[in-house]
Amino acid sequence: MSPLWTSTEIAEATGGKASEPFEVTGVTFDSREVVPGDLFVAMPGTIYDGHRFVDGAFASGAAGAVVAYPVSGPHVLVDDTFAALQALGRASRQRSRAKIFGVTGSVGKTSTKEALYAALDRNRSGRVHRSVKSYNNHTGVPLSLARMPRDAEFAVLEMGMNNKGEIAALTRQVRPHVALITAIAPAHIENLGSEEAIADAKAEIFEGLEAHGVAIVPNDTPHRDRLVKAARRHADRIITFGSGDADVHAVHAVSAEGGGSLISAALLESELTFTISQRGAHWVSNALAVLAAVEAIGADVGLAGLALADLGGLKGRGERHVIEIEGGEVLLIDESYNANPASMEATLKSLGQEREVARRIAVLGPMRELGEQGSALHAGLAPVVLSAQVDRLILIGEEMRPLADALGEQVPINQVPDVEAATVTLMHLLRPGDAVLVKASNSVGLAKLVERVAGGVPCST
Repeated sequence: MSPLWTSTEIAEATGGKASEPFEVTGVTFDSREVVPGDLFVAMPGTIYDGHRFVDGAFASGAAGAVVAYPVSGPHVLVDDTFAALQALGRASRQRSRAKIFGVTGSVGKTSTKEALYAALDRNRSGRVHRSVKSYNNHTGVPLSLARMPRDAEFAVLEMGMNNKGEIAALTRQVRPHVALITAIAPAHIENLGSEEAIADAKAEIFEGLEAHGVAIVPNDTPHRDRLVKAARRHADRIITFGSGDADVHAVHAVSAEGGGSLISAALLESELTFTISQRGAHWVSNALAVLAAVEAIGADVGLAGLALADLGGLKGRGERHVIEIEGGEVLLIDESYNANPASMEATLKSLGQEREVARRIAVLGPMRELGEQGSALHAGLAPVVLSAQVDRLILIGEEMRPLADALGEQVPINQVPDVEAATVTLMHLLRPGDAVLVKASNSVGLAKLVERVAGGVPCST
């Protein structure tokens, strides 16, 4: 395997000094993730200093380290390891000849990033890079850039934010050729105050566009014109996706056999009929965004459609588990990674579309960072719960009390204090034929419930 970085290149990029020559094939700042050949960046931390884990990183096979003071083992000595990581990311972006895609949005950005990666990889197998997990912040983005292979032809990088100005800083590092916004919703409204402010913060992604860059904008949002106006300042071309008069839109979309959707889409220069394996109207929108991005750079949209059909479940974002219990099976739908009002509505609607199930059960935890609007937004889920024909709710914590109050006695509710209690309650309630949706903000920790309850294997349908 050719090296990702040499010690000389690392030193030049960071302004540091190498203790000795070495080569690395990967980069990480988490010592638990180190594999042989990695570069370990000893980042400063709020609780633990990364330098405490340098010896452990070398024991796990790290080929070198970036450190702020000398250590035993091959290293590059720098003044500031976080600044060094950012510099390494910039150097990677500078040397790359890849077409770069930047993805942000309030809802669906990680799922869309993964789907776009799959579509591009079907076009150029093994030559596509992406940010993993949700490495989309001030540390995750430079790390993702620093990991980009020299010979990558495409790269898909996710950008997230909690406050104004954060995406502006990230997009200037990424410098995308294509910038895609998935959707606007009241996530992080506690910090930003309004959906208009959220739209403006997401639109910062256009500020980093390279010359002749393309902006891809959701059509199905009241903030479309606001986003388009922001894009015009930086983009050479703007493409909308969604319904109505969108440049890329579904002529029709119907449920496909075995789940997912069969879609006929009008693209910029052609039409494409394809299936997506993922369930829900929100995935139709994600798929259209992916096709808009693929067509924008001239890649094969037919191959992209095949990739969308084969896309498997994403952990914490719709992965489906079939669980064997006494007398039959239960379907567990894992949406535990994150939640905001728009994604809650979309996944509850998807639960309502599950057929041939005995009961629909939703285990819901609070949506965080909603500020003063939190109580109203939680209560506002009541009509969606009712239209989805949810048979039983397990609600976690006092933040969910407004939803319980709004529903009254219309749906049987178990109000529990924490994830542990929710797990015990669910396991006592489960019966053969149940379909269970699990969703909350990531900080609630519902992934622990999924780990304990999921005794089967992910469902392939």
